[in-house]
Amino acid sequence: MSDATESTSSAVTSGIRVDVSARFIPERSNPTDHEWFFAYTITIANQSDKVVQLLSRHWVITDADGKVEEVRGPGVVGQQPILQPGQSFEYTSACPLATSFGVMQGTYQMVTPDGDHFEIAIAPFSLHEPYAIN
Repeated sequence: MSDATESTSSAVTSGIRVDVSARFIPERSNPTDHEWFFAYTITIANQSDKVVQLLSRHWVITDADGKVEEVRGPGVVGQQPILQPGQSFEYTSACPLATSFGVMQGTYQMVTPDGDHFEIAIAPFSLHEPYAIN
């Protein structure tokens, strides 16, 4: 059961599942200064039969005004986790927005021990202040 304060997404690419749960953080937000703060928790589950490592991330963040910000960088939360078949990795991060609504999506760049590089999808999920009128 989901409520108005949380949004989710899920995608599976090459046997790697990415589940996202995002929520508004009112205590870190200041709407009068056009600052809305959102946290998201991501679980990356290796459902394949190969060992994989997350090398980098690429986010595309779009706010309610259509402003797009792209974020690229190594790993996630300072780590480049290696996942054996059946293992998962979970982390929480955050995103500030200048509007009460936005959308995030992206990809993770992965590699196998034999050097096979591939991308996995992070399905779009919404960032929204509960009950905001957009």
